[in-house]
Amino acid sequence: MKLVLASSSPRRLELLGRLGVTPDRIISPDIDETPLKGELPHDYAVRMAREKAAAVDRADDEILIAGDTIVAVGRRILGKAEDEAQQRKFLQLISGRRHHTMSSVCIIAADGTVRTKLSDSIIKFKRFQRSEIDTYIRSGEGLGKAGGYAIQGLAEAYVISISGSFSGIMGLPLYETRNLLISSGYPLDQNGA
Repeated sequence: MKLVLASSSPRRLELLGRLGVTPDRIISPDIDETPLKGELPHDYAVRMAREKAAAVDRADDEILIAGDTIVAVGRRILGKAEDEAQQRKFLQLISGRRHHTMSSVCIIAADGTVRTKLSDSIIKFKRFQRSEIDTYIRSGEGLGKAGGYAIQGLAEAYVISISGSFSGIMGLPLYETRNLLISSGYPLDQNGA
């Protein structure tokens, strides 16, 4: 059974490796990631994973996996920080507040069955001082990341609490992914992952 990863994220590839899984092919889907008017964050995350999966061609003997991770404050979706000004705005918004990181995974089985799961984690950062935001932005770590930060890097030192899936916050919820792969017929090593 061959596996296709529909993602250009090095984090997702790394996380799949933690399950003992190496994709046979990696393809970056090209879709419009603009939220729909009034779309709730969890609906958006699920839709993005499904659309990414649907955007990639898959052979009959292949299982395809796609994912999407977003940060949300209330109903507001924080996408990938495109520049330092947007990253600063995101960090100021989540400073000292609880926010959600939603990570959706979609798998299309060899028989065409589509399965999707959503992991919703709650994170609370300390209240940032301006100098801490400046230092973090200078690191370059959060550019291009949902919410303007990468939990597995320097930002982890500012976390007061996490409730949920650390791997989901990183970009691929391993518990949900493992169960979806098994239910889709992907042969995971039963003695390991």
